[in-house]
Amino acid sequence: MTATTSTRIPFVDLVGLHAPLKSELMAVVDMAIDRAGFIGGAPVNAFERQFAEYVGAAACSLVHSGTDALRLALIAAGVGPGSVAYTVPNTFIATAEAIVQAGATLRLVDVEPDTCLMSADTLARALESHAPRAGVVDAIVPVHLYGQCADMDPINRLAEAKGMVIVEDAAQAHGATYKGRQAGTLGLAAAFSFYPGKNLGALGEGGAVTSNDAGLCERVSMLRDHGQAAKANHVYIGYNARLDAIQAGFLSVKLPKLAEWNAARQYLARRYDAAFAGDRRIRPVAIREYNVSSRHLYVVHVADRDRVMRAMEAQGIGVALHYPKPVHLQPCFRDLGLNEGSFPVAEMLADELLSLPLFPGMTDAQVDRVADVLKDSLG
Repeated sequence: MTATTSTRIPFVDLVGLHAPLKSELMAVVDMAIDRAGFIGGAPVNAFERQFAEYVGAAACSLVHSGTDALRLALIAAGVGPGSVAYTVPNTFIATAEAIVQAGATLRLVDVEPDTCLMSADTLARALESHAPRAGVVDAIVPVHLYGQCADMDPINRLAEAKGMVIVEDAAQAHGATYKGRQAGTLGLAAAFSFYPGKNLGALGEGGAVTSNDAGLCERVSMLRDHGQAAKANHVYIGYNARLDAIQAGFLSVKLPKLAEWNAARQYLARRYDAAFAGDRRIRPVAIREYNVSSRHLYVVHVADRDRVMRAMEAQGIGVALHYPKPVHLQPCFRDLGLNEGSFPVAEMLADELLSLPLFPGMTDAQVDRVADVLKDSLG
């Protein structure tokens, strides 16, 4: 049986999300055209203040993408050639790319099988032989995956003991909290993405660095603009990584809606949880009791995942994979010399995780249909 248009459920509905905001968003465009204010200026400055206040950080610097945010945060923290940076294999390639682009050597550690987050125990074992070196800044880059923060207290203790800095990959964690503290304030700095599908998305590319070290964000702001401290005064060899003023204006329109949208995601996730309770064939990714997830994604472990995915798609359910090939098995990282079996947990997760539709505006009936189709697809 093939799904009809009326029974299809998208993985995400960005049209429905933006339709009620169209007049406000178009006013941002009109203002930019009327004032010829396209790069930097008041819209960027305003959203930097707004987002820093939302996160609870001392400062924010807006950049062109989440990848730029992570790369420039690392560089501004002093990470570069000679440095080593540790992250996880089950993340979008941008996490690893940013480390390498900053000039650091990439190191990977396996993750927890239930939360899919960086394992403090595995990290501790990896760091046993790590010794600080004078003049070299090494880093840990925990990934707050699917909207849930990594267990930051033990990770911070490990970093402090080894003289390392922490830069959070918070690309999926807008509004997530760890023991009552916001993602974006749990390390030296954090990188956010405003890619359109994120909980808080631009209408194009966008990213931000937050930090309680205002000087770090000041360095990021110089690095994003060709290293300029002032016009024609280039302190650093920098980049062209500025966020457009129009995108900053769009984000200012959308930020007041974020708490409402996150609450909707959390409600829908609880409905999924109830639908799958007691079904041993479906195991949602675990949420630690001290975490409030922003529920960027709702992800489940299932057997025979690829067959299940095809069956659900045939019934008109938009599902997705995050992430089907770990970083160490990507062709671009073959020089790491890591083969299958190097990170058994991450590799297992790559074979069994399935992301289900979850977006503000999704109805109870749609959640129920997704749950029913998933159960039917498992046989």
